[in-house]
Amino acid sequence: MASYNKVLLMGNLTRDVELKQLPSGMSVGRIGLAVNERYKDKNEQWVERANFIDCEIFGRRAEVMAQYLSKGSPVFVEGRLRLDTWQDRNDGSNRSKLKVVIENFEFIGGRGEGGGGGGGGGRGPSRQSSPAGGPENYGEPVSADDIPF
Repeated sequence: MASYNKVLLMGNLTRDVELKQLPSGMSVGRIGLAVNERYKDKNEQWVERANFIDCEIFGRRAEVMAQYLSKGSPVFVEGRLRLDTWQDRNDGSNRSKLKVVIENFEFIGGRGEGGGGGGGGGRGPSRQSSPAGGPENYGEPVSADDIPF
């Protein structure tokens, strides 16, 4: 059976990047990402809810993220879901946690806005065009009130 595991998220870091070195010498960065969602409740009132997502990033990208991003920085991440499982040290129960392994990221905003500039993630130039081929296919503009963060 075919499968596909891809995650795209845009949000703000909930803490500074925690950068460590694996015994192999590879860098690993751990971050928390707050991604807001906005929806209408049964009374047609707008409700905003934050989702907190744990993420990991490896290699040079982890080092770049740690160098240029800090708590509160906006970022766009692309990665895959991974389920980690372990036994609790205290009671031996089985535990699990779903996290995102970041494969690429892009800075959001400009210098002084917490984004650290354009480009990013070691991917090369920032993507500027829509998947549909151009700005004429974007649809209606989004007002600042509709942006979830």
